[in-house]
Amino acid sequence: MGRENHSVVTEFILMVGNVGMIILIIADTQLHTAMYFFLCNLSFVDLGYSSAIAPRMLADLLTKRNVISFSSCATQFAFFVGFVDAECYVLAAMAYDRFVAICRPLHYSALMSKRVCLALVLGSYLTGLVSLGAHTSLTFSLSYCGSNIINHFFCDIPPLLALSCSDTHVSETLLFSLCGFIEFSTILIIFISYAFILVAIIRMRSAAGRMKAFSTCGSHLTGVTLFYGTVMFMYLRPTSSYSLDQDKWASVFYTVIIPMLNPLIYSLRNKDVKAALRKTTGKKPQ
Repeated sequence: MGRENHSVVTEFILMVGNVGMIILIIADTQLHTAMYFFLCNLSFVDLGYSSAIAPRMLADLLTKRNVISFSSCATQFAFFVGFVDAECYVLAAMAYDRFVAICRPLHYSALMSKRVCLALVLGSYLTGLVSLGAHTSLTFSLSYCGSNIINHFFCDIPPLLALSCSDTHVSETLLFSLCGFIEFSTILIIFISYAFILVAIIRMRSAAGRMKAFSTCGSHLTGVTLFYGTVMFMYLRPTSSYSLDQDKWASVFYTVIIPMLNPLIYSLRNKDVKAALRKTTGKKPQ
């Protein structure tokens, strides 16, 4: 009974940040803008893939029963892949939004209309859906006839391929081509957006304007660096260089720590979010 209580509390702590961010953005009309619409969806995809991993991982650590069925493993894998790949495009959409806000402020309302924002987010989820379908069907159509011990905290591509007694060449090729396309296409969008943003900031005459621009972009750049740095380390390497003992600890960082940090990253220096939180909780500014 004591273990069950600890499990519930720990899971709540991990997820409350993203749930709180979603509720706050929906509840406060002052946050009903394109930037916070994307932030709301970022919190949702963070919550999606961390919920697919963290509760099960914590339960296994507490109960010492590290067993998962084939179907549950496939389900966990599918949700994780779908939400992670969707996050790549949500982050790219956020970079494009900042580009339009800073470099095309007079056209912002037209370029970032509700229809455009909705299309960008739906496109992100569609990409995640296609990715999870491709990866899940290929990975779980392989034969697993040897060891059934996954040297990992959850069902991920590298440890599953390492267990398979089938030819994994097709799955490995798909991993590098699909993940490579998603990673580099979104990184390219982010890089180009921030290149234009940097030029625009340099041209600003007002120091206050430059600080405000840097402030609105700083949180996003921090989140992008943490997320992409870890994901590229995990998946865009030759399988011969994989170290499952090392990789499973790195995976904890992006499946648990990053989703937990994102609400803090995007709220600590954000005056709008702080004001909305004070209004929601009834606290007066100090």
